[in-house]
Amino acid sequence: MTLSVIIPAYNEESTVAPVVQAALASPYRDEVIVVSDGSEDQTAFRAQAAGAQVIELSENKGKGAAMLAGALAAHYPFLLFLDADLIGLRPEHLIRLAAPVIEGRADMTVGIFEHGRSSTDLAQLVAPYLSGQRAIKKEIFLDVNELEDSRYGVEIALTRHFRHRSHLRLLEVILPGLTHRMKEEKLGLIEGVKARIRMYREIGSVFLERDMRGERDDIH
Repeated sequence: MTLSVIIPAYNEESTVAPVVQAALASPYRDEVIVVSDGSEDQTAFRAQAAGAQVIELSENKGKGAAMLAGALAAHYPFLLFLDADLIGLRPEHLIRLAAPVIEGRADMTVGIFEHGRSSTDLAQLVAPYLSGQRAIKKEIFLDVNELEDSRYGVEIALTRHFRHRSHLRLLEVILPGLTHRMKEEKLGLIEGVKARIRMYREIGSVFLERDMRGERDDIH
């Protein structure tokens, strides 16, 4: 097999096992890695019990750092990233994401929810570049700047990396019937809103940092 499945996870004990099981039921079962990003619940235990290889980070370093840790541990030249809070994941979703990259038709795919739940479908329709479901060549992923510090801005960093390199091909892939647990469902309304605000702040910081770097490059 030529592809490693990487699942970054922070306190996702209720959903990580079904995500792992779907990955292990796919053609890409040879290497399924869950990176527990300083989780304080049973995420690591349940992922391992479900059959995944587990990497435990000693503290919460953010999604970008967790994805990078998984990529550095991966043995195969293609990477497939999945969020750990997915609901309704099926092996065919992984095939839809992976096939265009493995077959050389794209350098990265981005998965878009469809007919899952109206709230998550709409969010991805408005901002597909925030999707965590992606397949990508490992060498391209490792070439993206500041992955370790990007936290929730990692998807923005990936998408902008592609937009600024015209030779790289990005393909959006529909993932029917797939959705995920929203932060308000995981944490309750108040804490969920707080977590969502933190996420958008981290996403915004990647936008700001890239814009500032572009201005500095123009000056020089």
